[in-house]
Amino acid sequence: MRKTIPEIARRKGPDNTPLVCLAAYTAPMAQALDPYCDILLVGDSVAMVLYGEPSTLQADLDMMIRHGRAVQNASQKAMVVVDLPFGSYQACKEDALRSAARVLKETGASSVKLEGGSEMANTIAYLTQRAIPVMGHIGLQPQSVNMTGGFKAQGMDEESARKIMADAKAIAQAGAYAIVLESVAESLAAEITKAVPCPVIGIGASATCDGQILVSEDMLGLGTGKLPRFVKQYSSLSVFIDQAAKAYAADVKARRFPEAGNVYGNKKSNMPDQTAMPAAEPPASDGAFSLMPPDAANGLPATRVTTAATTAQAQEPAQTPRASFALPERDTKTAGASMDQPAPPMVAAPRNQTDSHNGPRMTLEGVLRAIPRKNRDY
Repeated sequence: MRKTIPEIARRKGPDNTPLVCLAAYTAPMAQALDPYCDILLVGDSVAMVLYGEPSTLQADLDMMIRHGRAVQNASQKAMVVVDLPFGSYQACKEDALRSAARVLKETGASSVKLEGGSEMANTIAYLTQRAIPVMGHIGLQPQSVNMTGGFKAQGMDEESARKIMADAKAIAQAGAYAIVLESVAESLAAEITKAVPCPVIGIGASATCDGQILVSEDMLGLGTGKLPRFVKQYSSLSVFIDQAAKAYAADVKARRFPEAGNVYGNKKSNMPDQTAMPAAEPPASDGAFSLMPPDAANGLPATRVTTAATTAQAQEPAQTPRASFALPERDTKTAGASMDQPAPPMVAAPRNQTDSHNGPRMTLEGVLRAIPRKNRDY
């Protein structure tokens, strides 16, 4: 059963189990994290983590919807929240409503998250009054990185601390059901958690917050750059990936991969071979029947017939040419005749129709008619 907004909102205070939240961007990651998380956040940090962009500003609405839908489809238990990207909600509250409605409709997620404090309170109120659940985000706001001069901790002085506290109270009063508090002084985080009625989810804040969130790739040791101070790595998957890729490359170069268990066997087909006729015993009264290899020089059919009249020649040494007979081209007047009708007489072909064995050619029609019906195996 998937977590709901009311369930998340009730997880407030020290007597409740802290909310477990992780950022996820793909279906495989969401599926792996879902059993352990209360919230999966499809953050605009996807632009940096998966696309290698320098900031979250390069994320757009289409990108968020694609990844939001993947995470929603792959999860069953955790509530899914999708970030509204930069430029999709700041201009006016109507823009915010259009963007948020599209995200919820096209992803199936339960909520959107947007950055901003007091200046976004009216927008949050406008959305929540129109059935759009909103998670707030204050403190370090990655979409405002150009204004703050980089990814720096906030609330380190009295003035900025008062501003962040005011932001928290304003968006909580506007209707945010939860607030992400990023990279602020620990003491300030503890005060904010006590001051607002909704759950506060920390990232670089304080253990006293009502929940914690990290980027999954950071937590799993998949990052390649310098990590923020607030990240704790619980694994080093990049090391295992390096080892696995190295072993794979060695196997490929040494032709040890694929092994027998990695390839597909050829199954014999039940369909008859259409490229050559099966061998058959010749009728006792008509002479000997044999199948010869195809003539490489002129691409003739593989089948030739020798008759009793030329049996003696056929038994001569290999270097002696042997005679053969060929039927004329198929008569269109008898093309529909039954196979039970007597075979037409064999007629010697002119010398200019003979092959490299100096014998007249035999057509496939003649071969078929030369085989008694009881010997046909199809």
